[in-house]
Amino acid sequence: MHKEMEMIRCSIMRGGTSKGVFLLEADLPKEQELRDRIILSIYGSPDLRQIDGLGGADTLTSKVAVIGPSTREDADVDYTFGQVSITDAFIDYGGNCGNISSAVGPFAIDHGMVEAVEPVTKVRIHMTNTGRILMAEVPVSDGRARVEGDFAIDGVPGTGARIVMDWSDAVGGITGKLLPTGNVKDTIEAGGTRYTVSIVDAGNTVVFINAADLGITGVETPVQIDENGPLMERIEEIRGKACRMIGLVTDWREAGKVTPYQPFFAMVSPPSAHSCFNGVQLEAGDVDVVSRLTFMLKMHKAYPITGTVATGAASRIPGSIVWDLLSEEARRSDILRIGHPSGMLPIEAVAKEEDGGLSSKSWEPCERPGRFWTAMCM
Repeated sequence: MHKEMEMIRCSIMRGGTSKGVFLLEADLPKEQELRDRIILSIYGSPDLRQIDGLGGADTLTSKVAVIGPSTREDADVDYTFGQVSITDAFIDYGGNCGNISSAVGPFAIDHGMVEAVEPVTKVRIHMTNTGRILMAEVPVSDGRARVEGDFAIDGVPGTGARIVMDWSDAVGGITGKLLPTGNVKDTIEAGGTRYTVSIVDAGNTVVFINAADLGITGVETPVQIDENGPLMERIEEIRGKACRMIGLVTDWREAGKVTPYQPFFAMVSPPSAHSCFNGVQLEAGDVDVVSRLTFMLKMHKAYPITGTVATGAASRIPGSIVWDLLSEEARRSDILRIGHPSGMLPIEAVAKEEDGGLSSKSWEPCERPGRFWTAMCM
């Protein structure tokens, strides 16, 4: 034991297109300020290179998961997600991360927190950030979560074991309603222009806008979006004002500091043939909608799974920004194929209407509204 250092057990795990450090709740102090200082030191934040820690100098690899025994009878484990800032001494616990969530089940099984049942173990995950339950179906063998498999996802090299996630309980997790404003569409004025958006809360809250309204094609690369200063400023103004509309901030200018992680901001466009920044070629017939999504004031290099859940929900709401871009066939299908900067991601999205109409109160998911597939590798 090094006399100047305290040793803390951790696992570095990839979940979907993200990677994070997994920590046991019991190994961390109860006091939140001290806990955050420790987590920041683990990541080497704040520092653009995170050279003195385990962060990979990228928003997709600067994520933390704290796992502990469940505090609810209807769950097996508690899971607290944190987006660790690279530039500031700040950890955003305001939302969930679906990609990192996909590694929680394997972690819990391999640490003996959940009994392994072959061939598939169901793990009930209490997402403490939003108080909702996530169900994971994890393939197991010889008492451990399987790693190898033949399932592949765009944005991750190779293949791995397939994990199925059920986000049925995630609707309204942040604001309490699927449509936080009560409207399918809202208008936000930014820079002297009025923009039409759809704000949807499922998995995480996402602000959807037609990419064309921002003067872009919708198939830009992450670098093209991130380096477009005027566009990023306009995005953050719209996002900040959406935050104010749904009660996350009182001053929209503070959104980047108070809640940089969510809501996400998705610029959607119709299917089109284009090359992804990683070399994947997408044809128009490969996807139902194309999206470029920003979070932490940067564009996601693939697609966040909680954003996928919200996009799937939006695709089932008549009149939403996403719905308007879909073909009749895509509107009737249970599967939505989302084109993103690294390829395509499918989600099973099923919804029903009640009381003869659609609203944030009458619309609710049925059975498996946010079921997605991801490959797991440790």
